[in-house]
Amino acid sequence: MTPRTPRALAAPSLAAPFTLCGLTLRNRLVATAHATAAVTDGAPTETDAAYWRRLAEGGAGMVITGGTAVAPESTLPQRYLTEAWRPEIKDAVRRRAEAITDGGAVAVAQLVHLGRETLGAGTFYAPVSAAAVRSPREATTPHPLSTEEVRGVVDAFRISAANSVQAGFHGVELHAGHGYLLAQFLSRVNNTRDDEYGDRIALPAQVIDAIRTEIGQLPIGLRVSVEPGEDSGLGLEDLIELLPRLCAAAPFAYVNVTTGVRNTYVPGMATTRPPLLESVARIRSAVAVPLLVSQGFRSVADIERALDSGADLVGMARPFMADPDFARKVIAGDERSVRPCTGCNEGCRTFEPTGSCSVNPELGPPGAAARPAVPLLLTRRGARGGPVAVLGAGPAGMECAMALARSGAEVTLFDTARRAGGQARLASLAPHRSGWQKFVDYQRDQLADLGVRVRLGTSPAPDDLAAYAQIVLATGAAEESVHVPGELLTLTSMDFLSRYPDVVPEASGVAVLDDGFGWWQGISAVESALAAGAREVTVITPGTGFATGLSPENRTQLMNRLTGAPLRVVAMSTVTSTTTDGVRLRHVLDGQETQLAVDVLITVGERRPRRPDFAPAAHQTVRAIGDCVVPRRVAHAVAEGRAAAEAVAARPL
Repeated sequence: MTPRTPRALAAPSLAAPFTLCGLTLRNRLVATAHATAAVTDGAPTETDAAYWRRLAEGGAGMVITGGTAVAPESTLPQRYLTEAWRPEIKDAVRRRAEAITDGGAVAVAQLVHLGRETLGAGTFYAPVSAAAVRSPREATTPHPLSTEEVRGVVDAFRISAANSVQAGFHGVELHAGHGYLLAQFLSRVNNTRDDEYGDRIALPAQVIDAIRTEIGQLPIGLRVSVEPGEDSGLGLEDLIELLPRLCAAAPFAYVNVTTGVRNTYVPGMATTRPPLLESVARIRSAVAVPLLVSQGFRSVADIERALDSGADLVGMARPFMADPDFARKVIAGDERSVRPCTGCNEGCRTFEPTGSCSVNPELGPPGAAARPAVPLLLTRRGARGGPVAVLGAGPAGMECAMALARSGAEVTLFDTARRAGGQARLASLAPHRSGWQKFVDYQRDQLADLGVRVRLGTSPAPDDLAAYAQIVLATGAAEESVHVPGELLTLTSMDFLSRYPDVVPEASGVAVLDDGFGWWQGISAVESALAAGAREVTVITPGTGFATGLSPENRTQLMNRLTGAPLRVVAMSTVTSTTTDGVRLRHVLDGQETQLAVDVLITVGERRPRRPDFAPAAHQTVRAIGDCVVPRRVAHAVAEGRAAAEAVAARPL
C-alpha cells in the first residue's frame, strides 16, 4: 500500500464535515467505543437507548458503541455486554442504533472477542487465545485455539456484523487493540502459531473479508492500540509495520489508533495530555485510510493539533459522558461551558449498577432521570422561593448555586476560604490529581458567567443571612486528628497536603498511617511525600494492602507510577505511639510490636460533617448537602447540589 501523502493544505476545522464510505459525518468529533452496562441478559435496554440518543443529540459526528461481544466465550456472568451474535436481540439493538441516527450521528457498532482477557470476571467459559501465553492480567494460561476454532471466530464476527447492520448500524468497528483476541493474533509475542494464522494479519484479514460479504461497502473500521511493554508485542513500530500489510490484504474503511491494555487504556488524572499526540504525523505517514486518533483528548487545542498533524477524526469517550453536549459546545466556540471530564475513573469504571460520571449529575441508573440524591432538610419554614444563601463553595455548593442561577433564583454563595473549591481544590494539590482543579475552575467560571454573587473569605453572621428565605449548607467536612501519643511531628493528611513542600525536609523518612480503606487521602499523602523528596515512605495500614479502595485502572496506573519508588507497605498494623526517633507499630492480629525510624507521621483520620452553629429565623428553610451531611465522594456532592437547587427553586429546573 502506498503511504498517504501528507496534507499540503491547511488542516480541517473540527467542525468540518467528513465523508466515510458515502456517509457524511457532520464534524470531526467521534464518540469512541464505551458502554453503559444498561444491558439485561445480553440485550440493550431502553435506558441504554436513551443514553445514546442524548449523546448523539449533543453533536458528535460519529458514535461508536462498545461492549459488544461476538461469541459466548466473551460474555460475563452478569451479561451486561451486548451479545451481538444472537438474532433475537436485534430489536433491542435496533433501538440503540435508531437512537444514534435519530440524534444525527453516524452509528457504528464496535465488535470484540475478549480472548484470554476475562475483565476480572469469573467467566463461565475457558479463556482462549492465539497460543498458550498467559496475560499479565490473568491467573490462568488460555486455551490455544485450534485452526478450526479460529475459523469459528471468523464466523462469529461475520454473524455479529451482519446482525448489527441489519439492526440499523451504518457499519462496524473491529476491536483489535487493548490486548483482546484480534490484538493477541497481531502480537509478535503472543502469536507463536505455526499454522496459517501464524501470519499475524491472517485472522483480522479473514474477519474483514468475511464481514465484507455480509455488509457490502458499508464501513468496516479497525481499532488498534499502541500497547506498553515488551510483553505486548504491539508497540508503535509493530503497528506501523502491520497496518499497511493488513489494509493491502483486506481493505478497511478507517483505522482508530489508541493506547494501552486493560487497566491502562482508560488513563487516570496523571495523564494530562493525549498520549499519541506526538505520534499522529508518524502514524499518518504509514496509513492511507482515514485516521481516527483517540485517547486523552479533552481540549480544543489538542484536537486541533491532532487534525493539523494529519488525523482526519479525533475520538473521545469520557468527555461525552461528562458532557454529552461537548461537540456542540466546542463547535460553537463555547469550550468554557464544557463540563470537564476529570479523569477520576470512578463512576464510569465501576458500573454500579451502570456507567455513571462523578461530575455529571444527569447521568443516572436505569429508571432514574438523574443520579438519585436527597438533600437533608433541617428546617422547613415559610414558602418556597425567595433569595437563597449557599454556604460553602466546594463542588456541592457551587453546583447548587449554578443550578439555582439557571433557574432564575437570586443566590449568593459564601465561603470562609479565600479560594473556591473546598476539598476538591485541596485534593488537586497532590501530584497527579490536577483533574479536580479543572472541575473547580469550570464551576467557578460558570458562577461568574451566570452572575452569581460569590463572597469568599466571609463567614456570614445571622444578621447577614436574615434577608434569605432559603439557606443551603454545603460546608463540607473536617478531618479528625488520629490520637497518637508521643513527640514526633504528626499531621493529618489534609494538613500535610496543604503544606507538604515545606514540612518534609529532603531525605526525611515519612510514615503514612492509613485508615485501612485504601482511598486517595493516604495515596495522595504518599505521592506528595515522594514528590517532596522523602528518603523513604512507609505506608502503615490496618487493612490487608495498599490502594485497595481504587478502581482496577487507577490502582494499576498508580503502581506503574510508583515502580522504583522508595515505598514500603506494612499491612495489618497500626501505630500505638511515637518518639522523637520514629513510631511504634503493633500488628492488629498477634499484637507484636516493632519500631520504625521516621521523621514525620501523616495520619488519615475520619472526616466529620462540619456545619455552622446558627439558629434559623422563623422564615428560613435550611437544607444540607454533600460532606456536611455525610462525607462521601464528589459524585454525591454534585448530585445533591443539583437536587437541592431543584428543591429550593420557585419553579422546576
